[in-house]
Amino acid sequence: MDEIKESDTSRHFLRQWIEEDVAAGRTGGTVVTRFPPEPNGYIHIGHAKAVCVDFGMARLFGGECHLRLDDTNPTKESDEYAENIKNDIRWLGWQWSGAGDGKEPGFYNASNMFDTMYAIAENLIKAGQAYCCNLTQDEWKEYRGVPEKPGRPSPSRDTTPERNLEIFRDMRAGKYADGEWCLRAKIDMASPNIHFRDPVIYRIRHVSHYHLGDKWCIYPMYDFAHPIEDALEGVTHSMCTLEFEVHRPLYDWVVDRLDEMGMLVVRNGVKIRPQQREFARLNLTYTVMSKRLLLQMVTEGRVAGWDDPRMPTVCGMRRRGFTPGAIREFCDRVGVTKVESESDTALLEWCVREELNKTALRRMAVLDPVKLVIENFEGTRMASKPNNPLDEASGSREIPFSRELWIDRADFQENPEKKFFRLGPDREVRLAGACIVKCVGYEKDADGKVSLVRCTWDEGSWGGNAPDGRKVKGTIHWVDCATGVKAEVRLYDRLFTVPNPMQDGSDQFLKYLNPESLKTVSAYVEPSLAAAEPGERFQFERTGYFCADAKDFSAAAPVFNRTVTLKDSYKPA
Repeated sequence: MDEIKESDTSRHFLRQWIEEDVAAGRTGGTVVTRFPPEPNGYIHIGHAKAVCVDFGMARLFGGECHLRLDDTNPTKESDEYAENIKNDIRWLGWQWSGAGDGKEPGFYNASNMFDTMYAIAENLIKAGQAYCCNLTQDEWKEYRGVPEKPGRPSPSRDTTPERNLEIFRDMRAGKYADGEWCLRAKIDMASPNIHFRDPVIYRIRHVSHYHLGDKWCIYPMYDFAHPIEDALEGVTHSMCTLEFEVHRPLYDWVVDRLDEMGMLVVRNGVKIRPQQREFARLNLTYTVMSKRLLLQMVTEGRVAGWDDPRMPTVCGMRRRGFTPGAIREFCDRVGVTKVESESDTALLEWCVREELNKTALRRMAVLDPVKLVIENFEGTRMASKPNNPLDEASGSREIPFSRELWIDRADFQENPEKKFFRLGPDREVRLAGACIVKCVGYEKDADGKVSLVRCTWDEGSWGGNAPDGRKVKGTIHWVDCATGVKAEVRLYDRLFTVPNPMQDGSDQFLKYLNPESLKTVSAYVEPSLAAAEPGERFQFERTGYFCADAKDFSAAAPVFNRTVTLKDSYKPA
């Protein structure tokens, strides 16, 4: 795993908030954060920013970051999602820490706290702070009202604690159908914040839980479970995205109730009261960031799974060849603010190029091959090229070179354009790492396409320089026909044709799918590429950055995915 460097960006508001709490002694000597994904899908680049914030702040202050699976909604959760979330976080370069709930250090399942949450709910009922309600969702909308006017109390709001406790226990016992009853916190029906008007804290769901089976048929709502989980784990700083800002009063209300029950963690003599703050989520152009919509594309076969290299999922980006360091650098450059904005995919691609330019091994691959024959060349020689000219320690490689080569179709023109310095009739070009050749003829197929280029070589130019010192402007890449390896190369592009696929609403986003987001070509590559490791990254010279596909690659049938093109006009600020 590459080293994670401390960000040198400005001290954003979350960092300042934590610094103030540390200085005031409110952390009990340990900053504790958490990353709490729901295991109902694969995490994506937006989650990666939250991962970097949560784990990064804990690391900066020498504290702990817990990984908590918020598995409070059993309808869409699974072990598959849970395990892949863990794999993706580790791949991004982070590791959870802390006590944990028994399975492993630093790891928590919200569902392991269900017994405690249920006991807390019963205590709220006994204290007259929660009640059971049997209004339908449509009826509740009428009672709840609008922010500008106070709502009306539920007809069940003043039911006695004894009767509420009886109903709640019958809910747990499975005596009621889904939606027949729910448990509401009794707070403030006149609050201008709709989320504070007697919110639901438990609902009935007759669904088997992936982790607990059929033990429960009632489940806590996230807004109720989240502050309880933070409090029980001793979390000091709970960082969420901006949509949870209006939920913060409810978060604080639950923490207040836990304080009254004496349930807050005491660390080094300090009562730990978790606090929530919100930051802008990461939105990325030319994709969608909703797990629901990503799942729709997977189930409808619009993409080849969650790890399709066009997807914004972490596993998709990994398969495409993105690096953990580039993703972290991108998240760092986007920054932490309170202002919603859209980040340009080009910035992410720039971060990837910056890293791969320094680290990726160079190899030659011809994606649109045309045969070149050197008529006066005999035998085989070995051309030498550096593995990475920016890294002397990477050494060099020997590449077989013989009479027949593959070159890229774009490197030959019958009638060369102005400023075209590659091959054409009676023109010279340098074959990278080898020699200078001159075109003496060419052939076409029945469709009028060039099928063969005939050349002669300057026998004194081995190594690439003309013996008489003449200038040869063009240099092209090549692959030896006799030893080159046939490979499948997948050319990935942006998944959507417009920066904001949601511009017409979530029901219309599919009309902007890019039909050119994947092209597959049959190419020839250097023989050494047959021995690539799945996931290994390369720069195909003059073409772009590619990686050996992690799922489909084999030495007998190599498959490479284009990560990003070689150059882009984007310039970061």
